[in-house]
Amino acid sequence: MTRRDSSATLPATRPLARRHFLQQCGTAAAVFAAPSWAQSRTIRLGTTVDQTGLEKGIGSDLVRGATAYFNAVNKAGGINGAKVELVTADDQFKPDLAKANAQAFQADSSVFGILSPLGTRPTAAIVETIRDFAVVGPIAGAAAVRKNSPPNVFWVRATFDAEIEKLIHTAVTLGTTRIGIVHPKDPLGLSILASFQKVMAEVKLEPVIIATTPTNTSTDVEPAAKLIAKAQPQVVIMVLSGVAPLFVKALRDAGGTSTVYGLSNAASAVNIAAMGDKARGVGFAIIVPSPLSNKNTLVRSYQADMQASGWKDYTLFGLEAYVNARVMAEGLRRGGSKVTRESLINALDSITNFDLGGMRVNYGNGNRVGSTFVDVGVVGFDGRLLT
Repeated sequence: MTRRDSSATLPATRPLARRHFLQQCGTAAAVFAAPSWAQSRTIRLGTTVDQTGLEKGIGSDLVRGATAYFNAVNKAGGINGAKVELVTADDQFKPDLAKANAQAFQADSSVFGILSPLGTRPTAAIVETIRDFAVVGPIAGAAAVRKNSPPNVFWVRATFDAEIEKLIHTAVTLGTTRIGIVHPKDPLGLSILASFQKVMAEVKLEPVIIATTPTNTSTDVEPAAKLIAKAQPQVVIMVLSGVAPLFVKALRDAGGTSTVYGLSNAASAVNIAAMGDKARGVGFAIIVPSPLSNKNTLVRSYQADMQASGWKDYTLFGLEAYVNARVMAEGLRRGGSKVTRESLINALDSITNFDLGGMRVNYGNGNRVGSTFVDVGVVGFDGRLLT
């Protein structure tokens, strides 16, 4: 697959300026109101992710997962005879840069849509701005961002609310009665806290401890870790992502023995590796099947396509991007040989009961949340996520 950077090495890229993006994608293509199929048989898709900031590990996983699928598609002849090109932009996990990147993608008429934007705040900046341009599979689970989401945004992953419900019910099923939570004191954290409190009330339990950190990116996690260690809940639900390893280490250093359950946004290979031996026993909500299992067709296809692209590190975020790429590709196929931005959105809306071989995606009738799949994985002694 042709990309702005090498998919084999994934080097860092600078934030995408509109002028530079149009130069890179071809100014000739940018002057047309719609792609000219007589002149070009390439479908360009944009993805804006963190490649140089706190979440660069996830960003790399996302690019590789999507690239692996499109490489396989192109090798098989493309989509309706057209090759697919994935154009990446680095937003450093910053909303303003993500918004600028998305606007640059939309300004170039050779780009048909955006795939897998990363993060709640960057995604919110994009969906508040971009209209009439397909956005597929944002890597964000906050229900608040989805509430007023426009019809051009097609969510694939289940919500954080669904993850919280799954984690609490899993704990209760195992006989747990003392449950706490640590969350950032920001809109995302407060939204998830409300969901946590709702589910706890449904199972007739009171939180043992509610601890906070300043923000989702703040490294000041030690005070919260000490409070939780003192309260001694059996399970603590961790609403942190990039700083999750720091929190787990701080909790163990403070003498805390609670089982830690994290949301899917913390379940990156980079985070698990950074936790070292303290990762063992940590559980995570996962919104795709385990990428290390070969029990279903989806995962086997992902593993085979990753290997064909020269990669053998199978990750949850890589598989999620692979799923999102398959959803986007299905929309492009249904859009026909002369697909347009408008027909792509209509084609995506027509997807119902799309069987990926281990999970299903459903849109149509105004529904824009494609999957309800949520499971729980636990890190084993070898650092592998077991389900």
